Amino acid sequence: METKGTLLFRKHLSEAEILTICKHFVEKNGIRSIERLTGHHRDTIGNLLTAVAEHATQMNDILIRELELTPVECDEFWTFVKKKKNMVSTTAQNQISQVMHGSTRA
Repeated sequence: METKGTLLFRKHLSEAEILTICKHFVEKNGIRSIERLTGHHRDTIGNLLTAVAEHATQMNDILIRELELTPVECDEFWTFVKKKKNMVSTTAQNQISQVMHGSTRA
């Protein structure tokens, strides 16, 4: 229950696997490409993309701290995620908008 309300809640992936998938998103790989690279099903990756978007503020801190991304790279990541409109809810898109455009924290 320690993961309730976080990105990792009800995920069958480790934090390292989630970060690896996020690295591939940052490198602008598509979902099917990431599927081939990681061996995880595209639905799992799509669901992770949705969860990442819904926890954008928390995820932004992780991207900066763990992956050592710059705020510009984070904005590119969120732009990529936001383009997947059919996978990302309105709530998630609002979360993404809050962390983009210079509002990232180091």
